[in-house]
Amino acid sequence: MKRLFISLYLLLSLSFLGIGWSLDTLWQRNVDDSGEFNSPLIAFALLLGEIPKQDRLHHLRNIQANHPIPLALHERDQIALAGDIELAPNEVLSTITENKHELFFIAVGDQVLVAGPIDVDPREELRGLFTLFFYLSLALVSLVWVWPLSRDLKNLRQATAAFGKANWDTRIKLAKSSQVSPLASTFNDMANHISELIDNQKHLTNAISHEIRTPLGRLKFALALLPQYFEPNTQVSKRDDFLNAMQADIEEMETLLQELLTYASLETQYVEPEFENCELVNTSQQLIKRLQPLSPTTINWECNFEEVYVKGEVALIERAIQNLITNAQRYGDSTIIVTLNILGEHIRLSVTNDGPEIPLEDQPHIFKPFFRSKLQHHANKGHGLGLAIISRVMNRHRGRITVSSNPNQTTFSLLWPKDSLWSKESGDGQAS
Repeated sequence: MKRLFISLYLLLSLSFLGIGWSLDTLWQRNVDDSGEFNSPLIAFALLLGEIPKQDRLHHLRNIQANHPIPLALHERDQIALAGDIELAPNEVLSTITENKHELFFIAVGDQVLVAGPIDVDPREELRGLFTLFFYLSLALVSLVWVWPLSRDLKNLRQATAAFGKANWDTRIKLAKSSQVSPLASTFNDMANHISELIDNQKHLTNAISHEIRTPLGRLKFALALLPQYFEPNTQVSKRDDFLNAMQADIEEMETLLQELLTYASLETQYVEPEFENCELVNTSQQLIKRLQPLSPTTINWECNFEEVYVKGEVALIERAIQNLITNAQRYGDSTIIVTLNILGEHIRLSVTNDGPEIPLEDQPHIFKPFFRSKLQHHANKGHGLGLAIISRVMNRHRGRITVSSNPNQTTFSLLWPKDSLWSKESGDGQAS
């Protein structure tokens, strides 16, 4: 709106100045010739003023005999002027009578020289035409500014109406010079975000129904077999195994629902989060200590810093690191390496495992919810939400997650911008 106001203000101001100056110059050069008549009349009045009063009428008659314009001398008290108008010997006063004739008055001592009546110059009517042309020019300039704006606003209105009718692919295409280009960009950003939300909702709905169908089917089958496992002759160990299997299916669904709630809560990424200092070294070491017993794969820690702080939400950063280590435990064969370092303008925490290679065609999609890589087609290794949650956590912290994979190892890296970072190397402190 500020841009609109400034452009309109400058347009009108420059138009008033430019058109007014141009028309005034044109009038003075080609139309306004009042000086051609006023100057001789002033000179004649000055000459009369030097002649004795009793001889002025005689000289006036001699001149008038050779001059087409009527001239007359009157005493000042015989001329009635409106208001406080005063006549001067070097200044001509003109007036137009009711019958469209013009009279000119100029002081000659204690008398008044009157020239006229004469017909009004037809070119005086051009003054009205010049005024009309002035306003029409302003209207034309305003139209040049308003018409593109009106057209763009119409496009914006049509796009909004179309988007309101669930045409989610509606976008506004305007020139960068358009006055409402920022508004169109905002609309397109909003449309992209809403479209992504709707696509995610559809995808999540389909994925949830698919993911929950398997444990739910096993539970239904188990419930059908439940009476057989509670007959008097049933072994207690078989009964316990059967109940444990049912409990595992319930836990699988609970885990899925918890992952979904976490993923959905991170959708509010446009709400300004409350960041605090998060110490990565101790956080990572504690997570490694807690997760190591859950898998036989060895986890090694590599870091040359005693403390590294980043601004963020501590719980979410811990969740991202935990998901990354857990994912490495699912696919690593013998060793997992967790590395923390400062690389250029970023803080990088990498988790490397020696598991199978992630196909190149899958790498751009593995951070999408419920995406299953070819590695997971023949094994149930999670619900496909862990990496999607990490991606949203990093977006929320103005960071990103990257992946590189080859037949020998796969590395996932978390990158935070090097803002408000304080690090302490082993043995001495260093501000970064």
